[in-house]
This record gives sequence, C-alpha cells and structure tokens, in this order.
Amino acid sequence: MAKITTVSKSKSWVDRDSKVISPSYTRSYPAVIVRGKGVKVWDADGKEYLDFSAGIAVTSTGHCHPQVVRAIQKQTGELIHMSGTDFYYPSQIVLAEKLSGLFPGKEKAKVFFGNSGAEANEAGMKLARFKTRRPRFISFMGSFHGRTFGALSLTNSRAVQRNGFGPLLPQVSHIHYANCYRCPFNLKHPSCDLACANYLEDELFRTTVPAEEVAAIVVEAIQGEGGYVVPPVEWLGRIHKIAKKYGILLMVDEVQSGMGRTGKMFAVEHFRVTPDIITAAKGIASGMPLGVMLAPKSLMTWPSGAHASTFGGNPVSCEAALATIKLLEESLMKNAETQGRYLMTQLKKLQQEYEFIGDVRGLGLMAGMEFITDRQTKKRAAKLRDFVVNECYKAGLLILGCGPNSLRFCPALTVTSEEIDQGLDILRQVLKKAAKKQ
Repeated sequence: MAKITTVSKSKSWVDRDSKVISPSYTRSYPAVIVRGKGVKVWDADGKEYLDFSAGIAVTSTGHCHPQVVRAIQKQTGELIHMSGTDFYYPSQIVLAEKLSGLFPGKEKAKVFFGNSGAEANEAGMKLARFKTRRPRFISFMGSFHGRTFGALSLTNSRAVQRNGFGPLLPQVSHIHYANCYRCPFNLKHPSCDLACANYLEDELFRTTVPAEEVAAIVVEAIQGEGGYVVPPVEWLGRIHKIAKKYGILLMVDEVQSGMGRTGKMFAVEHFRVTPDIITAAKGIASGMPLGVMLAPKSLMTWPSGAHASTFGGNPVSCEAALATIKLLEESLMKNAETQGRYLMTQLKKLQQEYEFIGDVRGLGLMAGMEFITDRQTKKRAAKLRDFVVNECYKAGLLILGCGPNSLRFCPALTVTSEEIDQGLDILRQVLKKAAKKQ
C-alpha cells in the first residue's frame, strides 16, 4: 500500500512563494499568516501564534482592530483613491491637521505624505538640501533609514543591504551612535561627557567634513534595526546643540519608534528635543501603507512641483491613521508606557537568570535583549539569537531579531500583562533549551 504523505498548507505556500517572489526578502521562519486579531495570528494550517513582532512594529493597535477596520470599510465604500498630489480630499487634510498639532515644539508642522518610511526619509533629505542648499548628510553606525538610494546611503546596518548597489549618494558620513553597552571609546556614562556626540565637532568637522556643507544630521531617536539601542537622555540634545551651532538641520527618524510605541507619540519627546524634521510610518495607520514627513511651516516652503507622491496620503490609509491616532491618544500610549515597564521588569529578571543575556534596554513597548557568549568580552552570540528566534516560532511565539545579536520586543500597543506573561513563558522555555546547548 502506497505511503500517503501530507504536505502542510503553509509549506505549499512557501514552495509557491519561492517560484515567484524576490529572494531578496528576509524571512526568518516559514510562518504563512492568514488571519490576525489583537496580538494573535493564525497560519494557513490553523496554528495559533502570539505575535510580538506586530508586522515589524506596524500593527500598533493590534491586528484588525474593529475601529480601524470600520474606518477602512467606510472609506473604501466612498473613495479609494484620488491622488493628493493633484486633488483635494477631506481625509488627507484632516489627518494633516491632526499631525500638525502633534509635532513637538511651538511651531505647527506641515505634512508631506508618502507610502513608507523610506519615502518619508527621502522627502526629508530633499527638503533639507532644498532649504540649506548644502550637499552633505551625517548619519550613524547601526542606523536603518530604508532601502531606496537616498535612504540606503544613510543606512549603516548591514553590509548585505549595500552590497552591489554602489555608488550610493555621495557625501554621507557616519559616526558612532550612543550605544553605552558597547561604547566605541571604551568609556562609561556619564563620566564620558558624551564623547560620541563631541566627536562630531571635535574630530569629524575638524578633519573631514566641513560643517558649513552639511544639510542635516539624520538620527533615529531610538536605534531600531541596529539593536533597539536607547541613547542617554541628554545625548540627542548635545547633537542638536552642535547642529544648531552650524546651521545644520536635525532630522529625526521615528519610523519605528514613533506613534505611541514608547509611551509618547514620538520617542524624541523623551529627550526634550525639538527637531527640524520628523519622519514616521510603520505604526501610523495600523498596517495600511503610509509614511509622513513633518516640518515646521517656516521650513516646508518648497514650491509646487518640487516633490510629490501619487499614492501618498491615500484616503483609506488616512482614515486608518485617524482611527489609529484616536486609539493611541485615548488609551494605547498609556498602555504602552504601563506594559512597557512591566515587560522591561520581566526581561531584566531573565537577564539575571541567564549569563548569555548581556543587555536589556528599551522604552515603552520597544525593548531589546542582546545575546552574548561572555559578559566580560561581550562577544556577540548571533547564532544563539537565531536559535531563540526559530525555537520561539516553533513554540508559538513570533519574534524577530535586530542588530547582529539582539531580539526585539514590539508587540501591539494593546498587549496585556497576561499576554506578556504568555509570551515570556514561551521565551523562558526556549532559553532553558538554549542554556543546555551552551
């Protein structure tokens, strides 16, 4: 009698995918997701997962939040597209009014709408050059700002993202981000006097980059793909002070850290800095494609035709964003702050238990855990991190890596302490298994 083998629906989809989808995508494990609700998702075979990735920090209000779904459904029955580049429609204007008021600082912002974080960053770069008439940019090691040519030129996360695509945008310089766990100057905070920030003026401007040629310093308020690295609270202020001294614009990338994830609408608010430009995307519309670049009215004065986007500010995405922001302001930012503190407390307990957890850091529901082989040398344990990611997937927890050897925790801002406990119970079992392999 012939042996009957059953091929899972998920495997079938993965096989089909391999024949038609670009191999450049970075899938960590074969999760074929067909349905989601809140912080849970289900794959093609009906298996349930707890999702601590939120579609890479995108589904900020959870999967298919009913208020967001209703806003999307209502708008799709009225107007799906008209292009804000050439026409007016209320949803785009209302969202711009809302975002303008959310911009930190005394002066309200004007808004440029795009489709993604990369597109928002490209717009910010163009505005910076247009306003300053300067050619250069400064970014940071470990940064990620997108994969289009301008954004990729700022990016300094992984060599594979750049390999084969040169030459990139010229006159982009990278300096060290404030990663106190791995200080490149072998100093300790606060006695270091922020040497990594002072390097900008003391070394880079003195030896290599004329400050008067720099249009903008582009920085993540919290470094995302680089490892969920949180700088000292005064570091960004020091960078801003140096920028202002030389007439350089400060552009803060809030694509991953913004829209309530850290307990404030924008993470930069934790650092008491008012940037010249803010870019946001990911969590802004609970999964609908939308990117925004915000700048004060006095700065965003470029003329008609200088920059535009056919799909940017799509009516459906705008309505999803309005529903999202309403939820953030009503309860979810506060929940991110509360549950973020709880998550951090629990992660630090795990750090005390396992020697291979070198560092735990974060703000709100943007937390990172770094794996090492030895606490003295801090040698990166990339393979161990990858093992944990994959074993968590097998056990029903969707989580992703960031940086060379870190885990990121970025669940929906609706997450409860009970759901955090469920996720960490799975993680704890996986860490026990990992410890036995050491």
